[in-house]
Amino acid sequence: MRLLLVSDTHLPKRAKRLPDELLDELPRADAVVHAGDWVDTATLDLLEHRSRRLIGVYGNNDGPELRARLPEVAYAELGGLRFGVVHETGSAQGREARCAARFPDLDVLVFGHSHIPWDTTAPGGLRLLNPGSPTDRRRQPYCTYMTAEAAAGTLTEVTLHRLPRR
Repeated sequence: MRLLLVSDTHLPKRAKRLPDELLDELPRADAVVHAGDWVDTATLDLLEHRSRRLIGVYGNNDGPELRARLPEVAYAELGGLRFGVVHETGSAQGREARCAARFPDLDVLVFGHSHIPWDTTAPGGLRLLNPGSPTDRRRQPYCTYMTAEAAAGTLTEVTLHRLPRR
Protein backbone atom coordinates (compact mmCIF):
# COMPACT_ATOMS: atom_id res chain seq x y z
CA MET A 1 0.00 0.00 0.00
CA ARG A 2 1.54 3.30 -1.12
CA LEU A 3 1.04 6.22 1.25
CA LEU A 4 1.32 9.94 0.64
CA LEU A 5 1.96 11.94 3.83
CA VAL A 6 1.42 15.70 3.91
CA SER A 7 0.77 18.42 6.45
CA ASP A 8 0.59 22.18 6.87
CA THR A 9 -0.60 23.10 3.39
CA HIS A 10 -1.83 26.52 4.61
CA LEU A 11 -3.62 27.35 1.36
CA PRO A 12 -4.08 29.99 0.07
CA LYS A 13 -2.02 31.91 2.64
CA ARG A 14 1.40 30.28 2.09
CA ALA A 15 0.88 29.32 -1.56
CA LYS A 16 -1.87 29.66 -4.15
CA ARG A 17 -2.04 25.91 -4.87
CA LEU A 18 -0.47 22.58 -4.06
CA PRO A 19 2.77 21.89 -5.95
CA ASP A 20 2.44 19.86 -9.15
CA GLU A 21 4.93 17.27 -7.83
CA LEU A 22 2.61 16.57 -4.90
CA LEU A 23 -0.50 16.48 -7.08
CA ASP A 24 1.26 14.00 -9.39
CA GLU A 25 1.60 11.61 -6.42
CA LEU A 26 -2.16 11.46 -5.77
CA PRO A 27 -3.05 8.83 -8.40
CA ARG A 28 -0.17 6.61 -7.19
CA ALA A 29 -1.25 6.70 -3.53
CA ASP A 30 -3.57 4.12 -2.03
CA ALA A 31 -4.07 6.47 0.92
CA VAL A 32 -3.33 10.14 1.56
CA VAL A 33 -2.66 11.24 5.13
CA HIS A 34 -2.93 14.96 5.98
CA ALA A 35 -1.85 16.04 9.47
CA GLY A 36 -3.71 19.35 9.62
CA ASP A 37 -3.44 23.07 8.98
CA TRP A 38 -5.29 22.93 5.68
CA VAL A 39 -6.61 26.48 6.26
CA ASP A 40 -9.10 26.30 3.37
CA THR A 41 -11.86 23.80 2.63
CA ALA A 42 -10.98 23.79 -1.08
CA THR A 43 -7.83 21.76 -0.35
CA LEU A 44 -9.85 19.24 1.65
CA ASP A 45 -12.38 19.03 -1.19
CA LEU A 46 -9.59 18.54 -3.74
CA LEU A 47 -7.90 15.74 -1.79
CA GLU A 48 -11.23 14.04 -1.00
CA HIS A 49 -12.10 14.08 -4.69
CA ARG A 50 -8.69 12.96 -6.04
CA SER A 51 -7.61 10.46 -3.37
CA ARG A 52 -8.58 6.80 -3.17
CA ARG A 53 -8.65 7.18 0.60
CA LEU A 54 -8.05 10.30 2.69
CA ILE A 55 -7.25 10.34 6.39
CA GLY A 56 -6.99 13.83 7.83
CA VAL A 57 -7.22 15.91 10.97
CA TYR A 58 -7.64 19.60 11.69
CA GLY A 59 -4.82 21.80 12.93
CA ASN A 60 -4.54 24.90 15.05
CA ASN A 61 -4.99 27.20 12.01
CA ASP A 62 -8.14 25.44 10.79
CA GLY A 63 -11.44 27.20 11.35
CA PRO A 64 -14.94 25.97 12.19
CA GLU A 65 -15.74 24.61 8.71
CA LEU A 66 -12.73 22.29 8.70
CA ARG A 67 -13.21 21.35 12.35
CA ALA A 68 -16.78 20.33 11.54
CA ARG A 69 -15.53 17.95 8.84
CA LEU A 70 -12.34 16.57 10.41
CA PRO A 71 -11.40 15.03 13.77
CA GLU A 72 -8.63 16.24 16.06
CA VAL A 73 -7.10 12.73 16.01
CA ALA A 74 -7.68 10.10 13.32
CA TYR A 75 -6.96 6.38 13.36
CA ALA A 76 -6.66 3.91 10.48
CA GLU A 77 -5.25 0.50 9.73
CA LEU A 78 -3.06 0.68 6.64
CA GLY A 79 -1.07 -2.26 5.34
CA GLY A 80 -1.47 -4.13 8.61
CA LEU A 81 -0.19 -1.21 10.69
CA ARG A 82 -2.12 0.89 13.21
CA PHE A 83 -1.75 4.55 12.21
CA GLY A 84 -2.69 7.65 14.13
CA VAL A 85 -2.75 11.20 12.82
CA VAL A 86 -2.60 14.35 14.94
CA HIS A 87 -1.51 17.90 14.24
CA GLU A 88 0.46 18.87 17.33
CA THR A 89 2.75 16.74 19.51
CA GLY A 90 4.45 19.45 21.57
CA SER A 91 8.13 20.30 21.70
CA ALA A 92 10.79 18.14 20.06
CA GLN A 93 12.42 17.42 23.41
CA GLY A 94 10.78 14.32 24.88
CA ARG A 95 8.50 13.83 21.86
CA GLU A 96 9.11 10.09 21.47
CA ALA A 97 8.33 9.22 25.09
CA ARG A 98 5.36 11.61 25.24
CA CYS A 99 3.79 10.22 22.06
CA ALA A 100 4.45 6.60 23.01
CA ALA A 101 2.63 7.21 26.30
CA ARG A 102 -0.27 9.03 24.62
CA PHE A 103 -0.65 6.51 21.76
CA PRO A 104 0.37 3.12 23.19
CA ASP A 105 -1.65 1.08 20.68
CA LEU A 106 -0.19 2.63 17.50
CA ASP A 107 2.59 1.51 15.19
CA VAL A 108 2.93 4.84 13.34
CA LEU A 109 2.01 8.41 14.30
CA VAL A 110 1.89 11.06 11.57
CA PHE A 111 1.97 14.65 12.83
CA GLY A 112 2.59 18.19 11.62
CA HIS A 113 2.61 21.71 13.04
CA SER A 114 6.35 22.46 13.08
CA HIS A 115 6.90 22.26 9.29
CA ILE A 116 10.10 20.39 10.23
CA PRO A 117 10.44 16.88 8.76
CA TRP A 118 10.80 14.21 11.44
CA ASP A 119 11.40 10.46 11.32
CA THR A 120 12.22 8.70 14.57
CA THR A 121 11.22 5.59 16.47
CA ALA A 122 10.28 5.74 20.14
CA PRO A 123 11.36 3.10 22.62
CA GLY A 124 8.73 0.42 22.25
CA GLY A 125 8.60 0.83 18.47
CA LEU A 126 6.22 3.75 17.72
CA ARG A 127 7.38 5.37 14.48
CA LEU A 128 6.90 9.15 14.41
CA LEU A 129 6.69 10.87 11.02
CA ASN A 130 6.29 14.55 10.18
CA PRO A 131 6.29 15.21 6.42
CA GLY A 132 7.04 18.93 6.83
CA SER A 133 5.11 21.31 4.59
CA PRO A 134 4.83 21.32 0.78
CA THR A 135 4.03 25.05 0.74
CA ASP A 136 5.81 26.75 3.65
CA ARG A 137 9.38 25.76 4.45
CA ARG A 138 9.75 28.19 7.35
CA ARG A 139 13.30 27.66 8.65
CA GLN A 140 13.89 24.58 6.48
CA PRO A 141 15.88 24.61 3.25
CA TYR A 142 13.04 22.98 1.26
CA CYS A 143 9.30 22.45 1.22
CA THR A 144 8.65 18.73 1.70
CA TYR A 145 6.25 15.80 1.81
CA MET A 146 6.72 12.05 2.39
CA THR A 147 5.81 8.79 0.73
CA ALA A 148 5.96 5.31 2.24
CA GLU A 149 4.95 1.71 1.65
CA ALA A 150 2.93 -0.25 4.22
CA ALA A 151 2.40 -3.98 3.79
CA ALA A 152 2.11 -7.04 6.01
CA GLY A 153 2.59 -4.96 9.14
CA THR A 154 5.82 -3.34 7.96
CA LEU A 155 6.55 0.26 6.96
CA THR A 156 9.20 0.59 4.26
CA GLU A 157 10.42 3.02 1.62
CA VAL A 158 9.82 6.06 3.85
CA THR A 159 11.05 8.87 1.62
CA LEU A 160 11.23 12.58 2.28
CA HIS A 161 10.67 14.46 -0.97
CA ARG A 162 12.21 17.90 -1.33
CA LEU A 163 10.33 20.24 -3.61
CA PRO A 164 12.13 22.69 -5.89
CA ARG A 165 12.29 26.22 -4.61
CA ARG A 166 9.64 28.45 -6.14
